[in-house]
Formats: sequence, structure tokens, C-alpha cells
Amino acid sequence: MSFFGLNYAKKKENELERRLRANDREYNLSFKYATNAIKTSKYNTFNFLPLNLFEQFQRIANAYFLILLILQVIPAISSLSWFTTVVPLVLVLSVTAVKDATDDINRHRSDNQVNNRKVTVLIDGELRSEKWMNVHVGDIIKLGNNQFVTADLLLLSSSEPLNIVYIETAELDGETNLKVKQAVTVTGDMGDNIHNLALFSGEVSCEPPNSRLDRFTGTLTYAGQKYSLDNDKILLRGCTLRNTEWCFGLVLFGGPETKLMQNCGKTTFKRTSIDRLMNVLVLCIFGFLAFMCTILAIGNRIWEQLWGSEFTAFLPRQGGVDTPFSGFLTFWSYVIILNTVVPISLYISVEVIRLGNSFYIDWDRKMYHASSDTPAKARTTTLNEELGQIKYIFSDKTGTLTQNIMTFNKCSINGKSYGEVFGYTGQRQEINEHTETVDWSFNPLADHHFFFHDHSLVEALKLESPEVQSFFRLLALCHTVMAEEKIEGELLYQAQSPDEGALVTAARNFGFVFRSRTPESVTIVEMGEQHSYELLAILDFNNVRKRMSVIVRSPEGKLCLYCKGADTMVYERLDQSCTKLMDVTTEHLNEFAGEGLRTLALAYKDLDEEYFSSWKQRHHEASTALEDREDKLDLLYEEIEKDLMLLGATAIEDKLQDGVPQTIEQLAKADIKIWVLTGDKQETAENIGYSCNMLREEMNDIFVVSANNSDDVRQELRNAWSTMKPGAEEEANFMPERTLGNKPKVVRDEEVNGEYGLVINGHSLAYALERSMELLFLRTACLCKTVICCRVTPLQKAQVVELVKKYKQAVTLAIGDGANDVSMIKAAHIGVGISGQEGMQAVLSSDYSFAQFRFLERLLLVHGRWSYLRMCKFLRYFFYKNFTFTFVHFWYAFFCGFSAQTVYDEWFITLYNLVYTALPVLGMSLFDQDVNDMWSFQHPQLYVPGQLNQYFSKTAFFKCALHSVYSSVVLFFIPYAAMYDTVRDDGRDIADYQSFALLAQTCLVITVCIQLCLDMSYWTVVNHFFVWGSLAMYFTVTFTMYSNGTYLIFPASFPFIGDVQGETGQGRAPSPSQPCPDSPHQHPPFRLRLLACGGLRGPGDVQLFPAQSRHHTHHHLHPSGTHHGVQPHGPLSRIQPHWERSELQTTGCGGDITANVPHDARPRLLMYRTLPALKSDNIHILATSETHLDNTFDDAAVAIQGYNIYRRDRNANGGGVAVYIQRHIPCNA
Repeated sequence: MSFFGLNYAKKKENELERRLRANDREYNLSFKYATNAIKTSKYNTFNFLPLNLFEQFQRIANAYFLILLILQVIPAISSLSWFTTVVPLVLVLSVTAVKDATDDINRHRSDNQVNNRKVTVLIDGELRSEKWMNVHVGDIIKLGNNQFVTADLLLLSSSEPLNIVYIETAELDGETNLKVKQAVTVTGDMGDNIHNLALFSGEVSCEPPNSRLDRFTGTLTYAGQKYSLDNDKILLRGCTLRNTEWCFGLVLFGGPETKLMQNCGKTTFKRTSIDRLMNVLVLCIFGFLAFMCTILAIGNRIWEQLWGSEFTAFLPRQGGVDTPFSGFLTFWSYVIILNTVVPISLYISVEVIRLGNSFYIDWDRKMYHASSDTPAKARTTTLNEELGQIKYIFSDKTGTLTQNIMTFNKCSINGKSYGEVFGYTGQRQEINEHTETVDWSFNPLADHHFFFHDHSLVEALKLESPEVQSFFRLLALCHTVMAEEKIEGELLYQAQSPDEGALVTAARNFGFVFRSRTPESVTIVEMGEQHSYELLAILDFNNVRKRMSVIVRSPEGKLCLYCKGADTMVYERLDQSCTKLMDVTTEHLNEFAGEGLRTLALAYKDLDEEYFSSWKQRHHEASTALEDREDKLDLLYEEIEKDLMLLGATAIEDKLQDGVPQTIEQLAKADIKIWVLTGDKQETAENIGYSCNMLREEMNDIFVVSANNSDDVRQELRNAWSTMKPGAEEEANFMPERTLGNKPKVVRDEEVNGEYGLVINGHSLAYALERSMELLFLRTACLCKTVICCRVTPLQKAQVVELVKKYKQAVTLAIGDGANDVSMIKAAHIGVGISGQEGMQAVLSSDYSFAQFRFLERLLLVHGRWSYLRMCKFLRYFFYKNFTFTFVHFWYAFFCGFSAQTVYDEWFITLYNLVYTALPVLGMSLFDQDVNDMWSFQHPQLYVPGQLNQYFSKTAFFKCALHSVYSSVVLFFIPYAAMYDTVRDDGRDIADYQSFALLAQTCLVITVCIQLCLDMSYWTVVNHFFVWGSLAMYFTVTFTMYSNGTYLIFPASFPFIGDVQGETGQGRAPSPSQPCPDSPHQHPPFRLRLLACGGLRGPGDVQLFPAQSRHHTHHHLHPSGTHHGVQPHGPLSRIQPHWERSELQTTGCGGDITANVPHDARPRLLMYRTLPALKSDNIHILATSETHLDNTFDDAAVAIQGYNIYRRDRNANGGGVAVYIQRHIPCNA
């Protein structure tokens, strides 16, 4: 059962073995196998909102701001209105939710489209059209040509001879070449007979659902016989049937249990070094935020202890609020106010920047390969800035540095080398486009695109040399190539690897033409005569065996095993009689490898009929085993592949791609180290190294490590170390060290005099990667300019990458083009796939892809460097502008009694990051360039700062913080000093709270914009629009929101009524907030929100809004005369007068009002602000003493305001002094 996307049903126990019976749904349903319906979507209508919010609040930033919002709705600690956090939080959550909803709707549509496809199913003896979702395990289905395979099927029969089918696996692995599958003979005999298929009751036992695409283990039991099932008899969901009219299949796995869906799991999430640094910095910021809030909370407690008690006569505390508790509440209030040190807009801005820079890669025409119509593709958007920090590149050779377009170039047969051209004098001639080629007219089936220049090989064939014929017969038989012959005599080969295609094409031109194959036979044309060989066994190639063999029976009945593979593997299995021939062939192999050619050794073995029968029986038993099948088969392969007879070797040319040497040279100038990891021979790898300018003759030394045991490998590495670092052997520590967190200690870069290269083969590398030697290998390799690892396995490639990641504080990149590079690509920080000749597995596993190695230069030196530079500038500036914004609050706390009052207006706090400063920094982060792309190529050394983290690091962050501290000091104290005790030319006081806030926030916006302009290196029209448009937006919004008209619409939301007009010297509505105090330990002492409401209730009608404190009860005095308890609705001063209502009229002018005045009120405080606003006939002021009264009032000033002091007397209540002020100028005047 699923509720809100969570599965509460009892989880099915892990399946150990799958058992099913054909045409028996009742039996198969008892196992509760999955149906064929798929579900890739995450949400539905009911669970979207709760589940999506649950996922979003798992991000620490969102959770942090949710906690702040909860704090803000607690009246006792709320120092900001709830909307200051709700608006940005809702915006971020909404944008993410819309994106997630859009993606999930598309997934729903895709699921529905796939689940509702139609397929023909055999039910109750007849064929019916059913939806894919209604297909069950054990059903028999019929597929047609070009139709998608519905589920993972066991092939039963097909329309093609010998029950073979052709499938395309592009949806699975990206490969477009056709592959062949064949049904078991016993099921193939049923053909398309519906009656026989309906009666079929075979039982299948096989492996449980898994993600292995290249392996299947199972058995079919039918009519008392057991038959082996392997991957060649399975059709996987996602494949497409090609060149086959129809086929029938038995459903083995459905829906989520198919191998396609099993491979749809989440890939490893890669994080950039900046992301990891950001996590550390955010934690530091949280700690610093807590530290600041603690300081201010302590300050509040001290202030309350020393001065706060003196004001309780005017501002009584709520019950239960004492001095320590006040400090505790203040801590949380400042957590709310100072939260902008970690703004929520930071995270969404980072994602926008990364997305934009990813588009630049996708749109770059200079990384587009026209001949293959392949553009560059950023397959991830989270790693762009890491492209600007690469220190190590791990590259495959074949198909990455080379074109992977193979041509048969030379060969060695029975100790004689072929492929060179000699003149009449016996001297070797250079082969060029004018050199005469072999005439293939004697062979009507030859491929005329194939060129060969050595005529002596053709002459040897015509002389019927048995060794030469056996050599090409092996090439024509030992392979997995498929032949298509749509037109008589025009053959098209479908090869799984370019090597095989090149060798089969060579055999074809030399008279041994591979014509066709079935699962049980191979047909070739030998010098014009067609022969069919019975195919008895195929001993598959894999990356561990590095060889392939076939066992065939010739038309004469002779049994023979043909083997081809890496020379190291074949030589180990040769008969002792081949020693001399092996020595000669080895010389030829070294010559071929020295020219950069790819080599293979060929061998054969005649088999005894009796022995083979015994071996065949054991092979059948191993192939039908459900457990350890591969291990058992490997042992049988080892047994029969021995005592081979050497035939010779082949040499295939794989030319370098265009621009590879120049690209490697440029990357080397950028201080990027390139390691080549290849499966080729050592000599071939070395030659490619020289061709690519990685190895050069002027190098001080090139070390070759090729020992076959641990001690010798260690000694060779130590010798290399001693040569590069003479005298350092004694101090060198080659044992791994651990830090306190049990992490490996980082190995720092070491300086070395001169340039060195290192070449190590696979055998030696296996020892070098052992725990006791890995550090010695790493430190030795890192001293070298170039490292080439040859004869390595895919696993070793990944191990080398992991080793560098483990001990070096550097960013790694792996680039390759084939399935054998996938593990390396996934292991590196960044994986790049070359879309070449070996399918698409590497591309599908990569983070970035393109068609040619030379595009790597532009990806790193241009896009990578720009992305890193932009992201670093963005982070530095973003922290600067937010720290500056926040620190001003910190300084203000010392002037407001640590009461958690904000400097700025609440709407400014809300819009600062979302509107006023968002677009300019995004413009810089998307368009900024320090130099253009051409200068980046001309000066690759510009790339080095990224490797050293110079643009953004902990040091850069703290410098940014210090800059912010300085800016905040200037932005607070200069406006404070400018407005302190200042009056206008008409005698009115300027220094009210709102005017100061408006001045401070205006200075802040202008300052951060100027700082952005100074940081910007490259101005575009968009940047100008964003910068000046944001400033214009600020002033437009400020004049609009602080105008009288806006107040009339939203009176409760805009307390800064008329400030803009007042600041610009115009007449304004009264804003009687008071100036800053004399003492840095005092709060603004007298802050009344007295808002003229003439436009609402009639002239002269007044609402008095006593400013509220978090810990005191206040009353909202309405003209109607009723008292209402008010909740805080904004940042309010702690020390405020306590207003008491006397007789206040509801309309017109006049009325009486009584007020308490704090003992430390500044002179003329009431005169210039309060009196003009009240417009009352009689005002009764209570003071604490005569001195206090004299300091507060000035008779002349009172007269200016239209009042007379007509009576003073001692107040009986509390011993204070009372003054009565009476209006002598009509209030309507």
C-alpha cells in the first residue's frame, strides 16, 4: 500500500533465484513478481505538496529559514515582521516546487505513454493485443520488426533461419551496431505455431533481477532436458528488433525488475570543491552568528541591569520578565535580525549561475564537430566551476587521443614481416599517397576502400603458403562480426569493435572472405571457394582474459582452436616448440609498437576428438550451472587454451586525432598533468606519448617500471625517486599517514629539477597499487611531467584515479570513449566522454561530452576558467554585500539598548536580496570575463590560480568579511555623525529614527552597487541594464512605498510615512520618531508613531501608536476612546513613554492628553516633533524633577509651536513635576 508516496507494504524478501513456468499465470502469480508497469514519477495529486516540502526542507538552508520563520511568529522574541522571511522562502520553495512538478508531470506522461503501448500476448491459446502494463512474468509475447522489446524475454523462436534475431541496443548502451541473438533449438522448432507455443510448459530457473547488462545465468527445463541459458538468448527491454519479421519470447522480468529499470538508479552525486568549502564556511558563519547574538544578549542583560530598571515607571515590564530572561529573548531576536549572513537567495542564485554557464557549453559552436554532427554537451549543471581547477587529467588512448578508425597496416607471419615497401636496391621506401597499392582485381568480393602496399604478401597467398592461409583463415573465423549482404557481392560488416572490423576486412581483401554466420556455423570464401565451418564453441573476450578463441570443425572434419589476443596473454600459452618463432615475432611486435601500431598475436591448436568430447561435456555442465558459472567456464577456457602454436601477429594503425599534440602542449603550460591509462603494449603507448608531445627527447630521463614482482617494482620506483630527488631518500616517508579524522594525510606537491617521464605496465602497476607501495608510486609519479600506464585493466584505471584523489588535494578529470573507461570516468571528480567509435557507454556515464579530444582545451581554459572566476566573484561579492548589510545591525545594537531594533525598514530588509541587489550580481556572474577566449589560449598560465584556489578560499573569505566590517562601520557611523543633533534650516530636528534608517539603507545600496562596478571586468548592455535598473528600482520603490498615498492604502504596513519627502526637504506628514541618544548605551528614548490621519477621519484627528517593547504591555489609543492590546508589528524601541488617555475628542481639533517623559530626554525633544502632531488644546506633561523639566522644555520653543506653558506644579503621584501646555493658535491654522 502506498500513502503519500511512502510504501507501507511488507517489503518482499530478497529474491535468491527466479522460478517461472511458461503459460501458467496462476503458478507465477504465487511468487508476487512485479508486473510490467513502470513508475518513474515521484508524486501524485495528493502527496505532491507534503512530499515535496518534506524533501525541500531536508536541505539545511530551507530548514534554517523555516526555523527563523517560526521564531518570528513568537511575539516575545519577534523583532521583524513575518513577511521578511516568508517572501523569500516562499519564492524559493515555489520556484523549486514548480520545477519539480514540471519534471514529474513529464515523467507521468512518459510512464503513461510506455505503459499503454500495445503488444501481442498469447493468452488461452490465442493472440491478443494487450497494454504493456498488463503483461506478466511467464507470458509469451510476439514482437514484430522495428518494435521495442516489451520486457526482458527469453527468445523462443523467430522468422529468421536458425532462429536468430537482430537487435539494436542503443537505448541500453548507446551502441547502434546490430547484435545477434539465437533461441535454444528445442524452442526454435516451435516456430510461429500458436498451438505448440500455447502448449509449451518449460520451466526457467535463473538469476534474480540485477543490473548486469552483459551477463545472464539460467537454465530451461523442458521435456525432461535441461538447457543452458546465457546472455545470447535474452532480449532486454529497451532494445529494438531489427531485420527480423517476427519473434516469440517468454517474459522473465517485468517493469521495475527489468535490467533497463535496474540501471536507472541514482548515480553518484558529485560535489565541487567550492561546494565543500561552502559547507565549511556556512558552519563557520552559523558559529559566528551565534557568537554575535551571544555578545548582544550579554549586552542587553548588562544594559537592563544598569539602566533598564530606571524606565519601569514609564514602561512597566510584563510579569515574569526579568533581566536574565530578557537577555535570553534578545539572543533569539538577534538570530532573526542577523540571519542575512546566510541569505536564502544565495543557493538559488548559485543554481541559476551554474545553469547559465552550462548553456554556454551547449551553445559553443567552436566545440561542435560537423562531420559527426556532435555538439558539446554539459550533462550536469553542478560542476562547471570545477572545470577551472583541474590539476590531473587521466586519459584513455584509443579513441580518445587517437581516431579509433583502424586500418590493417602490417603483420608478421611465420617469422616474416609484411607491410614495408622496398626499392630495387633493397632499401626501405617511405609509404605515401603516391606509393603503388595492391591490385585487388583477383578478388571480386574485396573492399576497394582498403589499401595495402606490400605485394609480397599477395604473392605468398597465391603460392598457397599454408602459414599465410592459416593466418588469414583465423582472421576470417575468430571474431563476432555480423555480415549483411543486401546486394549480391556487397558486404557490410557490423563489428562490436573497430579492431575486429579492420582484421576481418583485411582477411576479406586477401581472399578469405567472411560471408555469413549462424549460431552454429561460419561461412567463408577461401580464394574463391566457399566453405562452411561448424562453430562448436566461442571462448569470449573480456578485459581480464584479453583474448578470444573459437573452436571449429572444418569441412574435412578437422577440429581446430583459433586464438587471438594480447601478445602477453598468448605467449604465456604457447607450446615450447615456438620459442624461436616467438623471439622473431617479438622483434617484429616491438618494431610495430615503436611505430605506434596496435598489435595482436595469433595462434592455433589442433584438437583431439576424444578430448574435445570430454571437454564439451564439462563445458555444457559449467554453462548450465546457476552458481559460479563464469568461474567454472574460465577454468575450462584456461585448460583448453594451452600448448598453442604461434602463427604471427597483426599491426593496426590508429591515427592521432586532429590537434591532440597542440592541446596537450597547451594543457601542460597550464600546469595540468596528463596521465595516459591504456590497455596497449608498452612500446605502442610510448610511441603515442612521443607523438603527442607528452614524452620528449629533451627530457632528463624517462623511467620504465616493468618488474614482475613486488620487491623489484619497489626498487625500480625508489631508483626513479632517487634520481629525481638525490639526497632525499633518507627523509622520504612512503608509508601512509592519517589525520585526526582518520583520513589520509594530503601529499603536498614537491619541486624537482628537470623534466621526467614514467612508464609503468599493468603487472608492475598491480604491485604499485598495493597499500604498502601506493604512496611511493604516487610521490614518484607526481614528480614526473608525464605518466603512462600501459596494459592496464578498467579496474586499475579507476584505482589510479582513486589513489590521486585520496592523497592529493587536487581536482581530477578522466576522459575516455569506451565501456572500459566508465569506471575511471565515474571515479574522477569530473568525467568527460568522447562520442566516438566504441558506443556511448562512456558518454552516458560522463558529466560532459564532445566528439574530439582537442575540445578539452576550450572546455577547461575558457569555459572552466570563466565559470570558476565568475562563481568566485559572485561568492565574494555576495558575502560582502550581505555581511555589510548585517554588520550595520550589529553596530546599531550598541545605540538602541540592545533591544533588537532593526536599522532598516522591514520592506527594505525583505527586498534587499530579492530585488535591489539580485540582478546586478547575476549579470556579473553570467557575463563577466577577465580576458577573452583568444587571450585565454595565448596565456594558458592564467589557469593556474584556479588550481591553487586563489580566487575563493578561506583566506579570501575572511578578507571579504574584514572588508564588510570596514564598510559597515563607514555606512553606520558616517550617517550617524552627519545626522546627530542636526536641525533643518527651519529649525526642525532631522535626526529621527526613520530618516536615519532611510539614509543608511540608501548609502548601503549605492555602496554595494559601486563595489560591484569595481569588481566587474567586462561590461555588457545587460550588465548596464541590471546595475542602473536596480538602482532606479530602489529609488522608485522607496518613493512609492514611503509616500502618503501608499500609506492611505496600507496604513498598517508602512510606518515610514513621508520620510522620503522629508529627506529631500519637502513638506511631509509628521513622523515624530526621535533622534539617537547621547550615550552609546542608551536607546532612542522617545519614539512615538504619531501618524496624521486627516485623509481618513478628517483634519486633526490623531491616532497615537506608542512604540511597543517585547516585554511590556502597551495600548493602542484610538480616537473612539477604547483601549486595545496591541501585538508588535515591527522593530520597536524598548524605552518608550507610557501614554494615558485623558479627554480626547473623536473628531476635529482639541482635547487633552497626558504623557510621561523619560528623565534623560534631550532638549527640545517634544517641541519639534510631538507638539505639531498632537493638535490638542491641552497637554499634560509629567516629568520626574524640576531639572528634568528644565532640560526638556524651552519656553521659547513651546511658543513657536503655538502653545503656552500656563501652569507648573508638583504632581502628587510619584513626586514628579507637572506642566500644563495650552494651545493659543487654533489647530486648524
